[in-house]
Amino acid sequence: MNLYKNKIALLFVLGFSSFINAALPSNISELVEASAPAVVNITSRKEVKMQNSLRGFDEWLFGIPRGRGFPQPQQPETREAVAYGSGFIFKDGYLLTNFHVVDEAEEITVSLSDRREFSAEVVGIDPLSDLAVLKIKGKNLPKVSIGDSENLKVGDWVVAIGSPFSFDFSVTAGIVSAKGRSIQNQNIGNYVPFIQTDVAINPGNSGGPLFDLDGRVVGINSQIYSRSGGYQGLAFAIPIDVAMEVASQIIEEGSVARGYLGVRVGEVDNDLAEALSMEKPYGALITDVEKGESGDDAGLQAGDVIIEFNGKEIKFGSDLPHVVGRIQPKTKVHAKVFRDGKNINLKFVLGELPADERTFIPAKTEISTDPLGLKIEDLSEENSRPSDPENGVLVLRVNNGSPAYGKLTRGDIITEVRSQGKRYSIEDAESFEELIKTFDEGNKLAIVGRRDNNTFIVAVTVD
Repeated sequence: MNLYKNKIALLFVLGFSSFINAALPSNISELVEASAPAVVNITSRKEVKMQNSLRGFDEWLFGIPRGRGFPQPQQPETREAVAYGSGFIFKDGYLLTNFHVVDEAEEITVSLSDRREFSAEVVGIDPLSDLAVLKIKGKNLPKVSIGDSENLKVGDWVVAIGSPFSFDFSVTAGIVSAKGRSIQNQNIGNYVPFIQTDVAINPGNSGGPLFDLDGRVVGINSQIYSRSGGYQGLAFAIPIDVAMEVASQIIEEGSVARGYLGVRVGEVDNDLAEALSMEKPYGALITDVEKGESGDDAGLQAGDVIIEFNGKEIKFGSDLPHVVGRIQPKTKVHAKVFRDGKNINLKFVLGELPADERTFIPAKTEISTDPLGLKIEDLSEENSRPSDPENGVLVLRVNNGSPAYGKLTRGDIITEVRSQGKRYSIEDAESFEELIKTFDEGNKLAIVGRRDNNTFIVAVTVD
């Protein structure tokens, strides 16, 4: 019996191994041999200042003071800081890498796999996409083949070549785990729909290419998610389609221009979708519109949900900046917007994302409303500011465990309630209380108001 079981186990192991071997791509070595020559190792150097608070402190400590016997401030000292990364040649001596690899670099050295070294100049940078274009002068420089990240599918195999921890031209492989990821790290990546992979990426891989199995670059390895500083299964690459658009603008124009709507966006959850009479939670919720910008000119309103923009479906709020940012300013586009229970079409002429990355400029009777768990009062000169709306009610308290708990907070000003495609303006505390009484238990309400001079929209269930 044991012999029979052992045979079954052996057959299972052999069968499973055959399955794994069949699933693994067989041409990685050929891909690496053909593509590696155009991958480079990048070393960037800069001088950083070190401020020592005391001069001659050791002498003063041992009884040999200078001057009057007190330590004197020391002039800042400098030291050389060195950063390592990767990159690749994509045309005529032009290279792509990450912005954070060459940020403020005073000297950049590019090393090829054939041991040639070149001094590189920075053609241009784009911090918002974490990209930099470099140029070197040399003969017979190899270059990579550029692929199509738009048609890359989740589950596709991909290969990375780079220099993790300065181990030059290391190769790792994995699959595409997800697409269109929105992540932000020190204001980098706001306008990039990242490709998520499980390819082993570590410090030093930054800026290196991500290849498909046809040997074409489909992404640029940029960031990792890690609690240890090393690889933990989550790596993020900039889609090559985005990178080439940025690189072309840098080479031809010297800078990067992006479309701009002038709106704040949020996500639509299940409760908010029900309150707005949407069939399912999707799209980009507009929570505020900047006066005089593209969205305002097109008639976009707070509470609208953009579900399609320039022919592209908008599934999440984070999708909208990715789509808008890739369109050139002054471009005319159409958008499908969900408003008051129905779809409408709006026409936009896009503005330009401000180059200085300025912040968005947006556009007494106490009553307890038990169905929502709020304590509110009328707006008055004593409790409002000049920037507050003229009509609405001020939230004084949100009861623990109430429907509004975690959704509204003290100091919020409620100006409007929306439900089933209808809008109800809030004039005062009495009108708000009477309105809430008209809804049944379980109804979903979209509460609209102002918080810190910004419009908010949250969903609350009547209890």
